[in-house]
Amino acid sequence: CEDCGKSLIGECILHGPLIRAKDRVIPSRARLTLPHYLTLRVLELRAGNQQILGVFAKKVIQKRTQFGPYVGQLSTKLTRYDESRLVLQVLKDGGKYFLDTPNEDCGNWMMFVRLARNQEEQTLVAYQHCGEVYFTTVKPIEPHTELKVWYAADYAKFMEASAVFIKEESDVCPLPPVAKEPVDPWICSSCRTTFATFALLESHQCIHKDRV
Repeated sequence: CEDCGKSLIGECILHGPLIRAKDRVIPSRARLTLPHYLTLRVLELRAGNQQILGVFAKKVIQKRTQFGPYVGQLSTKLTRYDESRLVLQVLKDGGKYFLDTPNEDCGNWMMFVRLARNQEEQTLVAYQHCGEVYFTTVKPIEPHTELKVWYAADYAKFMEASAVFIKEESDVCPLPPVAKEPVDPWICSSCRTTFATFALLESHQCIHKDRV
């Protein structure tokens, strides 16, 4: 104690405890990478103060906006699994690896994006390009709308998942993901042809535009 000049085990009886100053809390790497026009919101607080987060738009995000690449550790197995997030894998040097994010300092903000339970919710599509995973918007995203993602058609085959994912609130998404059969497929307004994904519908509609 600097007041009485004694070396003590614990607090000084005469002058009391020291005033403890705490270090400033530094945001994780994942939170620091969040673009300025996106924000994280706490959607649910579970046992042990576990926060369920979602990524929301703060302004209009145009269609065909690309995010990425997704940052994670290459691993042969997942150390952290969350049923509300996509399981992602990539091909590297002939091997198939998981993009693992055991904590927020091992990834970027894309680890917070939740999976879409149906086509109406889906605002992003996930795909692999040059050994990296990217998310791209499939439609304009309005402010205060949550960004939600599902696999592109080719990437869904790679992940052995359905091109469209329909999930009820009570369902649990298994690992690896096994999706239900698609419901309410994308329908062409011109010829009423149905498609499994929005991307396939867009490609088909280009044919009608060319004919016009």
